[in-house]
Amino acid sequence: MMAAQFTVNIQIKSLDELAKINDKSLIQSQAYVDGRWVSASSGKTFDVTDPGTMQKIGSVADMDADDVRRAIDAASRAFESWKNTTAKERSLILRRWFDLIISNKDDLARLMTLEGGKPLAEASGEVVYGASFIEWFGEEAKRAYGDVVPSPLSSTRMVPVGVVGIITPYNFPNAMITRKVGAALAAGCTVVVRPAHETPYSALALCELAERAGVPRGVFNVVPCSAENTPDVGKELTTNEAIRKVSFTGSTAVGKMLTAQAAGTMKRVSMELGGNAPFIVFADADLDVAAEQLVACKFRNSGQTCVCANRIYVHESVYDDFVSRLAVLVEKRLRIGHGVSEGVNFGPLITERGLQKIEDQLKRAVDAGARVFLGGKRPDISAAGYFFEPTILVDVPMSCEETFGRCVHSEEEVIRRANSVPVGLAGYFFSRDIGRVFRVAEALEVGMVGANTGIISTEVAPFGGVKESGFGREGSRYGIDEYMNIKYINISCKCRVF
Repeated sequence: MMAAQFTVNIQIKSLDELAKINDKSLIQSQAYVDGRWVSASSGKTFDVTDPGTMQKIGSVADMDADDVRRAIDAASRAFESWKNTTAKERSLILRRWFDLIISNKDDLARLMTLEGGKPLAEASGEVVYGASFIEWFGEEAKRAYGDVVPSPLSSTRMVPVGVVGIITPYNFPNAMITRKVGAALAAGCTVVVRPAHETPYSALALCELAERAGVPRGVFNVVPCSAENTPDVGKELTTNEAIRKVSFTGSTAVGKMLTAQAAGTMKRVSMELGGNAPFIVFADADLDVAAEQLVACKFRNSGQTCVCANRIYVHESVYDDFVSRLAVLVEKRLRIGHGVSEGVNFGPLITERGLQKIEDQLKRAVDAGARVFLGGKRPDISAAGYFFEPTILVDVPMSCEETFGRCVHSEEEVIRRANSVPVGLAGYFFSRDIGRVFRVAEALEVGMVGANTGIISTEVAPFGGVKESGFGREGSRYGIDEYMNIKYINISCKCRVF
């Protein structure tokens, strides 16, 4: 087992860091409904905690199902006028929103770091990434074409589906909202968003900027709620007849439940659900590239992303060499600490529950025969927080939840193992054989493939999975289609025209 020094020991006071946000109007603690900042009808709030210090940074309105119903009513009223705006008008508003997000990037990143733990540089990158969807769909709004069929005289039009209910997770509190809301607004829909209870401030800051950009009242509504109110709020969004589509990012189990609830009113649904991504290193791979990309893919956001590599298969002939290269990179590159501290690029887990889950996984793997090669414990760090060292386990049995195993099998066998799970969001593999690149890319049962890269997300490409990783696509030219219905119109030429 290698010993490593990962930590940056700097004491942080969360409220002092919050005070460094220049534009204080971005720090909102009320819900945003019908163009107004409102409290919960019950008067209740819930606390938001900095996972890097476990210090409270504020309290936010705890909306319930009745409050959400009012937000849906506001969105329904706004839809009647928003759907009739021109694509050009919507595009210009979205462009202004994009510009405002970029000009407030530093404040938005700091707010994200304090509520979600993501290091500042990574949070800043997410803000830019999130803004790219607003820019992209603002441009796509003008390209939502229908068709004209030559004979008979008929056409198909693309029309907005209506009011959309959106439920987002904590791990990308900015980008998960922008890539859904950007597409919905571009299509002419109005939205009601329930952000994760761990990270509501990023969503509310986007409301403030949307209002400045000229998004009309009722078009963009955000209803934060506590963990206790989440089931009722979710049920209202999935069963209310005024909601015509639900878009959700989160676990497969919750996605199945929401889909079942939405079926009662035959809503359209988009589900971006959990993954269990394979990461395959073939014998002919460039090991330095593979190791670099695994660090980027696996340790981003402290491993809290749906497309992280979870099952790593390395050919027996290069296994030891690859592990050594990977360990050197992890030890050299990653520094644990609070996200606002200089030099930190590996922050905390979001909750104590997440931390305990990792410890349980580690124990099960070691009990099954795995060996800790690097890390493997909570760090010796002066600051409180949900921290865990970047960890490498070797010789992990293939039956474990997260695998890092030697693979002596054929190409066909490793593909069979990669496809042996019920989910299929992303998959990665590394090879310099061009024939293998095309064979494996086609054979992997996932919605997205990274060949010789561990980073696949971009606004111009379709994001989504297959099997129990859900359905629907976000980003790309296909993303706006998720928020539009095809309407067929047949015009007869037999009537007399006056």
